[in-house]
Formats: sequence, structure tokens, C-alpha cells
Amino acid sequence: MKADVHVLTLTATPIPRTLQMAMSGLRELSVIQTPPVDRLAVRTYVMPWDPVVLREALLREHYRGGQAYFVTPRISDIPDIEKFLREDVPEISYVIAHGQMAPTEVEERMSAFYDRRYDLLVSTTIIESGLDIPSANTLIVNRADKFGLAQLYQIRGRVGRAKTRAYAYLTTPPERQMTEAADKRLKVLSDLESLGAGFQLASHDLDIRGAGNLLGDEQSGHIKEVGYELYQSMLEEAIMDAKAGGLRDEIRPKDLSPSITVDAPIMIPEDYIPDLDLRMGLYRRLNDVEDKQGIEEFAAELIDRFGKLPEPTDNLLRLIEAKLNAKKACIAKIDVGPRGALVTFFDDKFPNVAGLLAYVDKLGETARLRPDMKLVITRAWANPSARLHGALQLSRGLAKAAG
Repeated sequence: MKADVHVLTLTATPIPRTLQMAMSGLRELSVIQTPPVDRLAVRTYVMPWDPVVLREALLREHYRGGQAYFVTPRISDIPDIEKFLREDVPEISYVIAHGQMAPTEVEERMSAFYDRRYDLLVSTTIIESGLDIPSANTLIVNRADKFGLAQLYQIRGRVGRAKTRAYAYLTTPPERQMTEAADKRLKVLSDLESLGAGFQLASHDLDIRGAGNLLGDEQSGHIKEVGYELYQSMLEEAIMDAKAGGLRDEIRPKDLSPSITVDAPIMIPEDYIPDLDLRMGLYRRLNDVEDKQGIEEFAAELIDRFGKLPEPTDNLLRLIEAKLNAKKACIAKIDVGPRGALVTFFDDKFPNVAGLLAYVDKLGETARLRPDMKLVITRAWANPSARLHGALQLSRGLAKAAG
């Protein structure tokens, strides 16, 4: 609509994509951490449905002169809640509100609750935003495992809006097993009950649900097509380019990612480290190693934690060392086969031409430098392990020749 309009977005819990944009530098971010004076944090309890505990919670609020909310995800659950209230907590009066009622009826019931003619409001998630009733300071959420993390945080924000201590009871069905994601959400919410925890909670939400699609309409979800690490790298590069006004430095050796093709098994096997998240974390750490000493320390840690290195993992460490050497020598690609290797230099240039010629001369008849600046090595390597070892030795020699 317009190119020169500034936009300020204010939110208690940014959705994953908005938070991702802020953390990656696409948007600027400010955090308000200071709560209002005398505001107390909401005490949060995650528990299986227990009629005795819930009766005590509602009566405590009633006898201290306050009001309460009872929130459920589905309208079909409301008759069961009414039955519980009639049989177990007959001392308190309640009113029901949900989205299928006429707007005027909902407004009348909300106004009656606001005027304190009822002790309890039984509703669906229609109360999650925009409702400010300072006298309501107890919240019970039925089937809390059905709600999203930011949604639960918004609903919890309906209580504790004055100087009185508020309580939130997030109930789960005692007879059913929760999903792993639901269990994570409830654990995060019970752990983060301090004031101003919205930003940390949104960070957990980003971690659980994924960052969504920057160029599409998905507000959450994992970037499976590209891969998260590559996506972040591409995004960072694009942001740096935009901030520099399109002026890019030429690629330096440390920015290179040499490709080494060899048919040896190169991986951390599942039977060596069964946990997928742990394996992915180790791959990321290994990708950040900058020298041979770092590789040796990483190998020592693996042996100490998981036992003797299997052959594929040992091959992986040797390949990483070869890639580090290739970076120093500005090598873009090394193709290794049974009869030798073909080395392609980045931009068809070598940092030290004299050193390269001396290295080729030293190798004798087994090495030939072609006019297109590709280095051909003629060598018979009988098996994949020998080929990988040959690539490592070749990368060492070229790194040394590059100075």
C-alpha cells in the first residue's frame, strides 16, 4: 500500500513466524519486562481432573469475595461441567457463555458477570482476549492438553489483573495419555509463571511448532523442503546483503563449503547414538569445528560418552578434516574415484600458484594440472577407505601448498 509507513506490533506472545522475523533481523525487537506496580505472578498448577481440589479452589475464591473462570475447549463439554458444579459446588452461582449464542445474549451474560451477579463464568475460548475483570482471580481450564501454548498463556492472562494473587488450574483427563507435544506445552507453561514470561514462552512455542514460512502464509511449521540450518544461513546472507545496500564482499575461504564426493560410509549410525535430536546436535557442532585440534577433541568426547568410534563416524571426522584443508586451499570440489581424483578450485584460482606448481612437480607423473585449472590425480585406490584416506592426504598437501 505504501513504502514509507512504519509499523509497530505489540503482542504478549508473538506467533512463531513473527518471533523468527525479529530474531533473524528482519524486524527490530524491543521487550517490555517491567510489570505494573504490585502485580503478582499467577500461580499455575498442571494436574489431572480432581473434583475435590477444584471445589476447594472455587470455594476459596468465593469466600474471599472474588470471581472465577471455567474454560473448556468444546461446547459439548459444558453439560458435564454444569453437572459437576451442581453436585460438587452448589454454594456458587454460575453463568454460561459461548460462541454459538446470539451476540446480544453473550453481551448480557458478560455484563451480568462483570457486575458481579455471578461467581463463576463457564465459557469456551471466547474470553481469551480483551476481557479485563480485576475481581476474577481463579481460572480452571478443562482439557488443557487441547489448547496451544500461546492460547493457554492468553487465557491465563485473564486472571491476576489486579493486586490480588491469582491461581490457574490446568486440568488433564486422568484416564488418557497425553501426546508428547501437549505434555511439553503444559510443562513449559507451569515452569514459566513469572511476570513478563511471554517472550520466553514464545521462544518455546517457536521451538515446538517451528518458524513457519517467511514467503508463504504458514504461521508455524518446520521448513522441511530447505532444511532449517540452510534456510537460516540463506536468510542471514540475504539480510546482510540488504543491509549492505547490495554491496557484497567477494567470498572468502572461510565462507566456502567444499564438496568432497567419496563412496565411503560417512555418518553417525543410529545404533551408536539412537536419539535423533542428539545426533542432529552433534552434526551441527561438528559443522562448526574450525581446526584439527577441535576434531580431535570432538572425537575424544564421543569416545568418552558413547564408546569406540564406528567406522562410518571415523570416516566422517576424516572427511571434516579434509573439508577444513580444502577451505584453506580455496578448493570448491574434490571428486574421488577408484582411479584417482579431480580437484576443482573456487573461481578457477589458487592462492599460491608457485606452491601449487611445486606440489604438482613433487607428485610427478601421478598429478597433472589442466589448462582449465583443474588438478587431475591418477592413483589406484582399491577400496572406499583408501579413497577417503587419499582425499585427506591430497587436501593436506594442497593446504600446505596454499601457505
